Amino acid sequence: MTISFSLAHLTVIGLSPPEVVRVAARTGYRTVGLRLIRVTETSPGYALMRDPKMMSATKSAMAEMNVGVLDIELVQITPDIDVAGLELFLAAGAELNARFVITAPYDPDLTRLADRPAAIDDLGVRYGLQAVLEFFPWTVVPNLDAAINVVNAAGRPRLGILVDTLHFDRSGSSVVLLARTPPSRLPFAHVADAPVQKSYTTEELLHAGRSERLPPGEGEINIRRVPRTYARWNSGRSSTYDCDGSGGRF
Repeated sequence: MTISFSLAHLTVIGLSPPEVVRVAARTGYRTVGLRLIRVTETSPGYALMRDPKMMSATKSAMAEMNVGVLDIELVQITPDIDVAGLELFLAAGAELNARFVITAPYDPDLTRLADRPAAIDDLGVRYGLQAVLEFFPWTVVPNLDAAINVVNAAGRPRLGILVDTLHFDRSGSSVVLLARTPPSRLPFAHVADAPVQKSYTTEELLHAGRSERLPPGEGEINIRRVPRTYARWNSGRSSTYDCDGSGGRF
């Protein structure tokens, strides 16, 4: 089995996309994830779809360093999201030859929520991008079980689920359920470590997700159980792990 590692932008969120590419090359990563949409007022997003100069610099760095783009992020699915308005964002992903677009569930209407990643994936097909839904324990899709229900309701076989080892652990998601999930639903994983305790407040969950991530092995999460499941499925193929440790913010 060949394992491929990608550097998530969250790890080095203060760096511009060309800098992320160069850091990835120096540290042995084959691909990167890039945050093109700003998520909070206190963390940056790098809107390459509206910055031709930075887009050109990013592509030049990719060619020079032989580093690709695995994913672009982060689309927050809110009640008033304009899916058609994401076209420039997705076109930028296509220009970068990205493979996936990460979405996040922030619509309390689960029926409507299921329709939105399906619509994003439908639009993404035109740009060679596959949508994945990431679950977070502080949202209406708090765990793997809920994420499976949403993607099944969406009715799109190619719609993926993004498992982050931090959120997987803190949501109490089941390794047994993970092993039963079709591999086609789980194209890649985020790998991050953190301290572990018996229970968490919402504030503590948010703090960990944004400020307390650690490189694999430096915290207390049993992160090996997730990659082992992916490795078992992908014997003889390539497995991609998007590493997002070291205290990144989003």
